[in-house]
Amino acid sequence: MLTFHDALIRLLFAAAMGAIIGAERDYHRRPAGIRTSMFVCLATALFTILSQQLGHLWGDTGSTRIASNIVQGIGFLGAGAILKDNLGQVGMTTAATVFVEAAIGMAAGGGFLDLAGASTGIVLFALGVVGWITPKLNLKSKTVLYRFTTSHGENLASELHGLLREMRVPILKFRSSMTGGNSTVEFEVETTHKQESDILKQMNRPGVVAEVIPFDEPYA
Repeated sequence: MLTFHDALIRLLFAAAMGAIIGAERDYHRRPAGIRTSMFVCLATALFTILSQQLGHLWGDTGSTRIASNIVQGIGFLGAGAILKDNLGQVGMTTAATVFVEAAIGMAAGGGFLDLAGASTGIVLFALGVVGWITPKLNLKSKTVLYRFTTSHGENLASELHGLLREMRVPILKFRSSMTGGNSTVEFEVETTHKQESDILKQMNRPGVVAEVIPFDEPYA
């Protein structure tokens, strides 16, 4: 039987790993922050410990049944982290993070503290370094609202339509309006980091005010 001291170490370690991952989520203002991540790791570690201890106490060789049910149950929690808006689904990374937190908690509960710690390091690397470098390498596009305003009589709408067509950027929404002496063109598109820079560079000239409003950040 596992001693209380050993079980407590596993639970505290699992909670600490969850808190570290959750801190990264909170820093980037994403769902499943410190407390949620702590609870996911702590709960799965506790379930794993109970699975082992109850199996030993009752002589049940099928103690892995609880672990398999954890995998199924955590899927519902991860699904709840997938948020929807009028542009589709976002939050897939958060849902996947919750899933891997459960695995880390199970590893800690099973006594594999080194494995749980190493997995936490890999998760942080993926969320931090890989999440930062992905848009830089133009591996991921994001939905962005562009707004260009000018007081000149030039035809911004036609110019921007031609530019987007030339760059092969898919247009989600496009609208133009006149307010007083100002002409405003707004459009929603999916662009990579390089495409965003190219659009702004092409339209960067006196008399044109550009605004860029991302709908989803590089970190999901």
